[in-house]
Amino acid sequence: MIANSLTYPPSPQHDQVDTYHGVAVPDPYRWLEDPQSPASQEWIEAQNAVTEGYLQTLSRRGEINDRLTQIWNYERYSTPFKRGGRYFYFKNDGLQNQSVLYTLPSLEAEPRMLLDPNTLSEDGTVSLSGMEVSENGAYMAYGLSSAGSDWIEWRVRDIETGEDTDDLLKWVKFSGASWSHDHQGFFYSRYDEPDEASKLEAINYYQKLYYHRLGTPQSEDVLVYERPDQKEWGFGGGVTEDGRYLIISVWKGTDPNNLVFYKDLSNPESPVVELISEFEASYSFVDNDGTLFWFRTDLDAPKGRLIAIDIAQPERSHWQEIIPESDNTLEGVGILNHQFVADYLKDAYTTIRIFSLTGELVREVELPGIGSAGGFDGKREDIETFYSFTSFTVPPTIYRYDMVTGESTLYRQPEVDFDPSAYTTTQVFYTSKDGTRVPMFITHKKGIELNGQNPTLLYGYGGFSISLTPSFSVSNLVWMEMGGVYAMPNLRGGGEYGEEWHLAGTKLNKQNVFDDFIAAAEWLIAEGYTSAEKLAIAGGSNGGLLVGACMTQRPDLFAAALPAVGVMDMLRFNQFTIGWAWESDYGSPQNEDEFKVLYGYSPLHNLEPGTAYPATLISTADHDDRVVPAHSFKFAAALQAAHGGEAPVLIRIETKAGHGAGKPTAKVIEEVSDKWAFLAANLGM
Repeated sequence: MIANSLTYPPSPQHDQVDTYHGVAVPDPYRWLEDPQSPASQEWIEAQNAVTEGYLQTLSRRGEINDRLTQIWNYERYSTPFKRGGRYFYFKNDGLQNQSVLYTLPSLEAEPRMLLDPNTLSEDGTVSLSGMEVSENGAYMAYGLSSAGSDWIEWRVRDIETGEDTDDLLKWVKFSGASWSHDHQGFFYSRYDEPDEASKLEAINYYQKLYYHRLGTPQSEDVLVYERPDQKEWGFGGGVTEDGRYLIISVWKGTDPNNLVFYKDLSNPESPVVELISEFEASYSFVDNDGTLFWFRTDLDAPKGRLIAIDIAQPERSHWQEIIPESDNTLEGVGILNHQFVADYLKDAYTTIRIFSLTGELVREVELPGIGSAGGFDGKREDIETFYSFTSFTVPPTIYRYDMVTGESTLYRQPEVDFDPSAYTTTQVFYTSKDGTRVPMFITHKKGIELNGQNPTLLYGYGGFSISLTPSFSVSNLVWMEMGGVYAMPNLRGGGEYGEEWHLAGTKLNKQNVFDDFIAAAEWLIAEGYTSAEKLAIAGGSNGGLLVGACMTQRPDLFAAALPAVGVMDMLRFNQFTIGWAWESDYGSPQNEDEFKVLYGYSPLHNLEPGTAYPATLISTADHDDRVVPAHSFKFAAALQAAHGGEAPVLIRIETKAGHGAGKPTAKVIEEVSDKWAFLAANLGM
């Protein structure tokens, strides 16, 4: 679609130049880093006006919105989970902005609504971001986020009366809650109170671990652990199932490697003991039997294994291997019916295996197909549990699982207004630039012709050891109904094949991720699925960086690009909120070798004036305090200045929204309608 009638708002260029390792780097749009300044506010308003003006001209926008709303309107449930002798689950009637929490004394009983986040704001922008029930089932600590911010306020609700207590905890971020077994309070982590004006941009350092006692003000919370000498360390405190120990997982940024400390809660004077004191591997605490602690780790096992450490004999020579590394990636381990439930990824889809506590394989759980399964929550004595299964054309379906017989029975199946048998998913393997074999899932309507004419959406992430696995999406379903092909490659940088696969897409190796994505595009074209004129790319956050890097490296290969809440300025990402934490994946512009690589692919710094770029709809949000909107603002200004083609290059700036978590259903439907209408217009659908 020709957009030559578009006039972009002016984006003044200032004479800001920074020098990195002797290289002078202009940063003319630095002023957009302050989103509250009058100049930025005026720019945001003007950009939104141009974008909205363009979107209003798109003929299919209304019809796409109607169809999304129609399919989205189905009842959906979470897997039930049991705490303090009660069951809990989330339910959404269909178009509710936020899912509602219910509780019931037994599965046969009548459920009672415990918390409806929809009543907390008129537009659905207050969301539940975490909850934890006390061991006796009397209280629930829960966290609320406003407008999608990472800052969470924690409160406490009396489960019997449904009323809140007076407890209120502020300045909590990147933390859960874990109750002590005397039901008197819980452990949580927080930061010092930030300056109100810069709370959405200011850097987050020096997290501290506290204990909050019910009925007392936050100012009296007990400081359990802090490290004034380690500003980047964060602390996750969790109480063991037997109530005896506090396990402290120490994290540093997004690096999967962590430390593990513990404190004996049976003695109030006990010290914090450093069990694992080097950042050399990841250790995820599973459970304990007295002084014997079980961990899932990738120490000497990039795909993961289960080990046991006796804290009475903590020396490495005494560590035991319980479940050795296998060909598949061990994602997580739990204990039910006195057995380990191990969750594996095999070529990016779930397999579940049950092992005895000494590591013998008992059985593999028969799942309904190739897809993603999650749940298996419960205590060591529980003989039944629940899990959810989903795939590209299977909405999350809940099964009850009997740990004794190994049988799954259908518990809840959502009714969605579409015919799954009309679609097909295949998994293919293609070769990337350096010869690496990369898997990709492709889903579309049955019977399409491989004539190079199918509009195709290529979606990726490729970072931070996050795995993309098959899952149901109403948005993607509507895309495929419109005749689109949906392709999702499992790029390096992700966790699909363990830590080696992750490291192959980080720091000096980050270009591998972009090469994998470009190779996926070229494979889809070579195999006749699509052509460069019909191909769009999309991704969010680190995936927004992926889209930005690939559209600047290969503008000829794509007709449209949808970078969402992306990291676009790779020389300044570590200057805002939690951005410093991503250095474990990206490296640091303050390191000369890493600077050269970052400067070589940073989307903001690699736009060539006069180049015809793909039709682009950048999206961000004014309350995104994970990836600050300045990344998208500066990239949009630079792209509009450099762009030499006719295709529209626009930015959509959501208000009262954050990085994506907790976004109300209504806002999600509006955003997807805009994106699909944009693609329909620019791919000739």
